[in-house]
Amino acid sequence: MYNLARSLLFKLDPEVSHELSLDMLGASSRLGLTSLFKHHQVTQPVNVMGLDFPNAVGLAAGLDKNADAFEALGALGFGFVEVGTVTPKGQSGNPKPRLFRLPEHEAIINRMGFNNKGIDHMLSRIRQHRYKGILGVNIGKNLTTSVEDAASDYLACLESVIPFADYITANISSPNTPGLRTLQFGESLAELIQPLVEAKNRYAQENGRAVPLAVKIAPDMSDDEIKMVADTLMQQNVDAIIATNTTLSRDAVKGHVHASEAGGLSGAPVREASTHVVRVLSEHLQGALPIIGVGGILSGSDAVEKLQAGAQLVQLYSGFIYRGPELVQEAVTATDAYIKQGNLA
Repeated sequence: MYNLARSLLFKLDPEVSHELSLDMLGASSRLGLTSLFKHHQVTQPVNVMGLDFPNAVGLAAGLDKNADAFEALGALGFGFVEVGTVTPKGQSGNPKPRLFRLPEHEAIINRMGFNNKGIDHMLSRIRQHRYKGILGVNIGKNLTTSVEDAASDYLACLESVIPFADYITANISSPNTPGLRTLQFGESLAELIQPLVEAKNRYAQENGRAVPLAVKIAPDMSDDEIKMVADTLMQQNVDAIIATNTTLSRDAVKGHVHASEAGGLSGAPVREASTHVVRVLSEHLQGALPIIGVGGILSGSDAVEKLQAGAQLVQLYSGFIYRGPELVQEAVTATDAYIKQGNLA
Protein backbone atom coordinates (compact mmCIF):
# COMPACT_ATOMS: atom_id res chain seq x y z
CA MET A 1 0.00 0.00 0.00
CA TYR A 2 2.82 2.40 0.84
CA ASN A 3 4.51 1.76 -2.52
CA LEU A 4 1.32 2.89 -4.25
CA ALA A 5 1.01 5.95 -2.04
CA ARG A 6 4.66 6.81 -2.61
CA SER A 7 4.33 6.54 -6.40
CA LEU A 8 1.53 9.09 -6.21
CA LEU A 9 3.24 11.38 -3.71
CA PHE A 10 6.52 11.34 -5.66
CA LYS A 11 4.67 12.83 -8.65
CA LEU A 12 4.13 15.96 -6.53
CA ASP A 13 6.62 18.62 -5.50
CA PRO A 14 8.61 17.16 -2.57
CA GLU A 15 7.53 19.78 -0.07
CA VAL A 16 3.90 19.61 -1.16
CA SER A 17 3.86 15.82 -0.76
CA HIS A 18 5.54 16.15 2.63
CA GLU A 19 2.91 18.58 3.89
CA LEU A 20 0.07 16.52 2.41
CA SER A 21 1.32 13.38 4.14
CA LEU A 22 1.56 15.14 7.49
CA ASP A 23 -1.91 16.62 7.04
CA MET A 24 -3.33 13.16 6.40
CA LEU A 25 -1.52 11.69 9.41
CA GLY A 26 -2.62 14.57 11.61
CA ALA A 27 -6.22 14.13 10.51
CA SER A 28 -6.07 10.44 11.40
CA SER A 29 -5.05 11.41 14.93
CA ARG A 30 -7.80 13.98 15.30
CA LEU A 31 -10.37 11.47 14.08
CA GLY A 32 -9.09 8.75 16.38
CA LEU A 33 -8.10 6.48 13.49
CA THR A 34 -4.52 5.70 14.48
CA SER A 35 -5.60 2.32 15.86
CA LEU A 36 -6.27 1.24 12.27
CA PHE A 37 -2.56 1.15 11.49
CA LYS A 38 -1.10 0.61 14.94
CA HIS A 39 1.35 -2.25 15.31
CA HIS A 40 1.01 -4.39 18.42
CA GLN A 41 4.10 -6.56 18.13
CA VAL A 42 6.01 -7.31 21.33
CA THR A 43 9.39 -5.60 21.03
CA GLN A 44 12.66 -5.58 22.91
CA PRO A 45 12.77 -2.64 25.36
CA VAL A 46 15.99 -0.66 25.76
CA ASN A 47 16.95 1.60 28.66
CA VAL A 48 18.94 4.61 27.45
CA MET A 49 19.38 8.00 29.17
CA GLY A 50 17.36 6.58 32.05
CA LEU A 51 14.33 6.14 29.78
CA ASP A 52 12.63 2.86 28.87
CA PHE A 53 12.24 2.78 25.09
CA PRO A 54 9.80 0.12 23.78
CA ASN A 55 12.29 -0.63 21.02
CA ALA A 56 15.51 0.85 19.67
CA VAL A 57 14.11 2.44 16.47
CA GLY A 58 12.97 6.06 16.47
CA LEU A 59 11.87 8.73 14.03
CA ALA A 60 14.44 11.50 13.61
CA ALA A 61 13.64 15.18 13.87
CA GLY A 62 12.82 17.07 10.70
CA LEU A 63 9.81 15.12 9.52
CA ASP A 64 7.27 16.50 12.00
CA LYS A 65 8.70 19.93 12.74
CA ASN A 66 5.61 21.30 14.47
CA ALA A 67 4.38 18.20 16.35
CA ASP A 68 1.30 18.07 14.14
CA ALA A 69 1.32 14.31 13.45
CA PHE A 70 3.59 12.63 16.02
CA GLU A 71 0.81 10.52 17.54
CA ALA A 72 0.03 8.91 14.18
CA LEU A 73 3.72 8.51 13.39
CA GLY A 74 4.29 6.86 16.74
CA ALA A 75 1.56 4.34 15.99
CA LEU A 76 3.59 3.00 13.05
CA GLY A 77 5.82 1.03 15.39
CA PHE A 78 8.53 3.51 16.35
CA GLY A 79 9.99 3.14 19.82
CA PHE A 80 10.24 6.93 20.05
CA VAL A 81 9.47 10.02 17.99
CA GLU A 82 11.50 13.23 17.88
CA VAL A 83 9.71 16.39 16.74
CA GLY A 84 11.20 19.71 15.63
CA THR A 85 13.51 21.43 15.03
CA VAL A 86 11.55 24.17 16.79
CA THR A 87 12.72 27.74 17.39
CA PRO A 88 11.37 30.31 19.86
CA LYS A 89 9.59 32.27 17.15
CA GLY A 90 8.00 30.86 14.01
CA GLN A 91 9.98 31.39 10.83
CA SER A 92 9.41 30.63 7.17
CA GLY A 93 12.84 29.15 6.49
CA ASN A 94 14.78 29.46 3.27
CA PRO A 95 13.25 30.36 -0.11
CA LYS A 96 11.61 27.60 -2.15
CA PRO A 97 12.45 25.25 -3.79
CA ARG A 98 14.45 23.86 -0.88
CA LEU A 99 13.74 20.13 -0.88
CA PHE A 100 14.99 17.75 -3.59
CA ARG A 101 14.65 14.00 -4.10
CA LEU A 102 17.46 11.91 -5.55
CA PRO A 103 15.64 8.58 -5.96
CA GLU A 104 18.46 6.93 -7.89
CA HIS A 105 20.54 7.32 -4.72
CA GLU A 106 17.69 6.91 -2.19
CA ALA A 107 18.66 10.35 -0.97
CA ILE A 108 17.27 13.78 -0.20
CA ILE A 109 18.85 17.24 -0.25
CA ASN A 110 17.21 19.89 1.89
CA ARG A 111 17.95 23.47 2.82
CA MET A 112 14.73 24.08 4.76
CA GLY A 113 16.34 26.43 7.28
CA PHE A 114 14.44 25.49 10.46
CA ASN A 115 11.05 26.39 8.99
CA ASN A 116 8.51 25.96 11.80
CA LYS A 117 5.55 27.62 13.51
CA GLY A 118 7.38 28.38 16.73
CA ILE A 119 7.41 27.06 20.25
CA ASP A 120 3.89 28.19 21.19
CA HIS A 121 2.32 26.26 18.33
CA MET A 122 4.31 23.14 19.18
CA LEU A 123 3.27 23.31 22.82
CA SER A 124 -0.38 23.65 21.83
CA ARG A 125 -0.07 20.49 19.74
CA ILE A 126 1.79 18.47 22.38
CA ARG A 127 -0.73 19.43 25.09
CA GLN A 128 -3.50 17.87 23.02
CA HIS A 129 -1.72 14.56 22.44
CA ARG A 130 -2.77 11.11 23.55
CA TYR A 131 0.59 9.60 22.59
CA LYS A 132 1.98 7.36 25.32
CA GLY A 133 5.38 6.72 23.74
CA ILE A 134 8.74 8.42 24.21
CA LEU A 135 8.68 11.97 22.79
CA GLY A 136 11.85 13.92 22.03
CA VAL A 137 11.87 17.61 21.15
CA ASN A 138 14.63 18.98 18.93
CA ILE A 139 15.44 22.67 19.56
CA GLY A 140 17.34 25.32 17.62
CA LYS A 141 17.84 29.04 17.17
CA ASN A 142 16.06 31.59 15.02
CA LEU A 143 17.83 32.83 11.90
CA THR A 144 17.69 36.42 13.20
CA THR A 145 19.44 35.48 16.45
CA SER A 146 23.20 35.86 16.21
CA VAL A 147 25.45 32.88 16.82
CA GLU A 148 26.85 34.77 19.84
CA ASP A 149 23.35 34.93 21.37
CA ALA A 150 22.30 31.43 20.32
CA ALA A 151 22.24 30.09 23.88
CA SER A 152 19.30 32.36 24.73
CA ASP A 153 17.16 30.78 21.99
CA TYR A 154 18.09 27.23 22.96
CA LEU A 155 17.41 28.01 26.61
CA ALA A 156 14.03 29.58 25.85
CA CYS A 157 12.99 26.48 23.91
CA LEU A 158 14.27 24.07 26.57
CA GLU A 159 12.52 25.83 29.41
CA SER A 160 9.25 25.90 27.43
CA VAL A 161 9.17 22.25 26.35
CA ILE A 162 10.80 20.52 29.30
CA PRO A 163 7.52 19.84 31.16
CA PHE A 164 6.19 17.98 28.10
CA ALA A 165 9.25 16.25 26.60
CA ASP A 166 10.76 12.91 27.56
CA TYR A 167 14.12 14.13 26.25
CA ILE A 168 15.41 17.24 24.47
CA THR A 169 17.94 17.49 21.63
CA ALA A 170 20.03 20.58 20.93
CA ASN A 171 20.49 20.74 17.16
CA ILE A 172 23.84 22.45 16.57
CA SER A 173 24.63 20.72 13.30
CA SER A 174 22.13 21.74 10.63
CA PRO A 175 24.03 23.08 7.61
CA ASN A 176 21.11 25.32 6.65
CA THR A 177 21.35 28.02 9.34
CA PRO A 178 24.42 30.23 8.75
CA GLY A 179 27.11 29.81 11.38
CA LEU A 180 25.26 27.14 13.35
CA ARG A 181 27.89 24.43 12.94
CA THR A 182 30.53 26.69 14.48
CA LEU A 183 28.75 26.05 17.79
CA GLN A 184 30.10 22.48 17.76
CA PHE A 185 33.62 23.43 18.77
CA GLY A 186 35.62 24.63 21.74
CA GLU A 187 34.36 27.32 24.07
CA SER A 188 31.38 28.06 21.81
CA LEU A 189 30.05 24.56 22.47
CA ALA A 190 30.70 24.71 26.21
CA GLU A 191 29.11 28.16 26.51
CA LEU A 192 26.01 26.95 24.66
CA ILE A 193 25.56 23.65 26.49
CA GLN A 194 26.37 24.72 30.06
CA PRO A 195 23.22 26.84 30.64
CA LEU A 196 21.07 24.11 29.09
CA VAL A 197 22.47 21.46 31.44
CA GLU A 198 22.04 23.81 34.40
CA ALA A 199 18.41 24.49 33.42
CA LYS A 200 17.49 20.84 33.00
CA ASN A 201 19.19 19.96 36.31
CA ARG A 202 17.31 22.77 38.03
CA TYR A 203 14.05 21.45 36.57
CA ALA A 204 14.81 17.96 37.84
CA GLN A 205 15.51 19.25 41.36
CA GLU A 206 12.33 21.33 41.46
CA ASN A 207 10.01 18.80 39.85
CA GLY A 208 11.45 15.41 40.65
CA ARG A 209 11.64 14.43 36.96
CA ALA A 210 14.85 14.21 34.99
CA VAL A 211 14.62 15.16 31.31
CA PRO A 212 17.76 14.08 29.44
CA LEU A 213 19.59 16.41 27.06
CA ALA A 214 21.11 15.06 23.83
CA VAL A 215 23.23 16.97 21.31
CA LYS A 216 23.08 16.32 17.56
CA ILE A 217 26.35 16.61 15.66
CA ALA A 218 27.42 16.73 12.00
CA PRO A 219 29.17 14.01 9.96
CA ASP A 220 31.56 16.46 8.31
CA MET A 221 34.31 16.38 10.93
CA SER A 222 37.73 14.81 11.22
CA ASP A 223 38.27 12.08 13.79
CA ASP A 224 40.15 14.52 16.02
CA GLU A 225 37.28 17.00 15.82
CA ILE A 226 34.77 14.27 16.69
CA LYS A 227 36.81 13.35 19.77
CA MET A 228 37.15 17.01 20.77
CA VAL A 229 33.38 17.49 20.58
CA ALA A 230 32.84 14.30 22.56
CA ASP A 231 35.22 15.47 25.28
CA THR A 232 33.41 18.78 25.64
CA LEU A 233 30.01 17.11 25.81
CA MET A 234 31.26 14.69 28.47
CA GLN A 235 32.69 17.58 30.48
CA GLN A 236 29.35 19.38 30.25
CA ASN A 237 27.46 16.27 31.44
CA VAL A 238 25.02 15.93 28.55
CA ASP A 239 23.08 12.67 28.43
CA ALA A 240 23.61 11.44 24.85
CA ILE A 241 25.03 12.28 21.42
CA ILE A 242 23.02 11.92 18.22
CA ALA A 243 25.23 11.09 15.24
CA THR A 244 24.63 12.42 12.69
CA ASN A 245 22.89 15.24 10.87
CA THR A 246 23.01 15.66 7.09
CA THR A 247 26.25 16.04 5.13
CA LEU A 248 27.57 18.78 2.88
CA SER A 249 29.57 16.25 0.87
CA ARG A 250 28.38 15.44 -2.65
CA ASP A 251 30.95 12.75 -3.46
CA ALA A 252 28.34 9.97 -3.54
CA VAL A 253 25.93 11.82 -5.84
CA LYS A 254 28.29 13.45 -8.34
CA GLY A 255 26.66 13.96 -11.71
CA HIS A 256 23.11 14.01 -10.40
CA VAL A 257 20.98 16.90 -11.63
CA HIS A 258 20.50 18.09 -8.03
CA ALA A 259 24.05 17.45 -6.83
CA SER A 260 24.94 21.14 -6.95
CA GLU A 261 21.95 22.20 -4.84
CA ALA A 262 22.95 23.80 -1.55
CA GLY A 263 21.83 22.07 1.65
CA GLY A 264 22.28 18.88 3.60
CA LEU A 265 22.34 15.48 1.92
CA SER A 266 20.61 12.61 3.72
CA GLY A 267 19.70 9.03 2.92
CA ALA A 268 21.83 6.16 1.67
CA PRO A 269 24.87 8.29 0.67
CA VAL A 270 25.46 9.41 4.28
CA ARG A 271 25.29 5.89 5.79
CA GLU A 272 29.01 5.15 5.85
CA ALA A 273 29.98 8.62 7.10
CA SER A 274 27.46 8.59 9.93
CA THR A 275 28.41 5.04 10.94
CA HIS A 276 32.06 6.10 11.00
CA VAL A 277 31.22 8.96 13.39
CA VAL A 278 29.29 6.52 15.63
CA ARG A 279 32.27 4.16 15.65
CA VAL A 280 34.79 6.91 16.48
CA LEU A 281 32.55 8.21 19.25
CA SER A 282 32.03 4.75 20.69
CA GLU A 283 35.72 3.90 20.73
CA HIS A 284 36.58 7.25 22.29
CA LEU A 285 33.76 7.44 24.84
CA GLN A 286 34.09 3.85 26.03
CA GLY A 287 30.50 3.84 27.27
CA ALA A 288 30.65 7.23 29.01
CA LEU A 289 27.75 8.55 26.89
CA PRO A 290 25.08 6.72 24.92
CA ILE A 291 24.98 7.27 21.15
CA ILE A 292 21.92 7.50 18.93
CA GLY A 293 22.84 6.55 15.37
CA VAL A 294 21.08 8.15 12.43
CA GLY A 295 21.94 8.48 8.77
CA GLY A 296 21.35 6.29 5.74
CA ILE A 297 19.31 3.53 7.35
CA LEU A 298 17.43 1.91 4.47
CA SER A 299 17.20 -1.65 5.80
CA GLY A 300 17.21 -3.71 8.95
CA SER A 301 20.86 -4.57 8.41
CA ASP A 302 21.70 -0.85 8.16
CA ALA A 303 20.07 -0.33 11.57
CA VAL A 304 22.03 -3.20 13.09
CA GLU A 305 25.22 -1.78 11.56
CA LYS A 306 24.75 1.36 13.67
CA LEU A 307 24.36 -0.77 16.81
CA GLN A 308 27.44 -2.78 15.91
CA ALA A 309 29.36 0.49 15.55
CA GLY A 310 28.39 1.43 19.10
CA ALA A 311 24.96 3.08 19.04
CA GLN A 312 22.31 2.16 21.61
CA LEU A 313 19.39 3.58 19.61
CA VAL A 314 18.83 4.43 15.94
CA GLN A 315 16.62 6.90 14.10
CA LEU A 316 15.08 6.87 10.62
CA TYR A 317 14.33 9.78 8.32
CA SER A 318 15.03 9.58 4.60
CA GLY A 319 14.75 5.79 4.61
CA PHE A 320 11.27 6.17 6.05
CA ILE A 321 10.36 8.50 3.19
CA TYR A 322 11.53 5.94 0.64
CA ARG A 323 10.28 2.74 2.27
CA GLY A 324 7.55 3.77 4.72
CA PRO A 325 6.23 1.67 7.62
CA GLU A 326 7.78 -1.50 6.18
CA LEU A 327 11.22 -0.15 7.06
CA VAL A 328 10.12 0.58 10.63
CA GLN A 329 9.04 -3.01 11.18
CA GLU A 330 12.12 -4.41 9.45
CA ALA A 331 14.46 -2.25 11.53
CA VAL A 332 12.64 -3.07 14.76
CA THR A 333 12.76 -6.82 14.02
CA ALA A 334 16.46 -6.71 13.14
CA THR A 335 17.54 -4.58 16.11
CA ASP A 336 15.37 -6.63 18.49
CA ALA A 337 17.13 -9.80 17.39
CA TYR A 338 20.54 -8.18 17.78
CA ILE A 339 19.75 -6.84 21.25
CA LYS A 340 18.29 -10.15 22.44
CA GLN A 341 21.60 -11.78 21.63
CA GLY A 342 23.17 -9.55 24.27
CA ASN A 343 25.23 -7.55 21.78
CA LEU A 344 24.16 -4.05 22.71
CA ALA A 345 27.02 -1.92 24.06
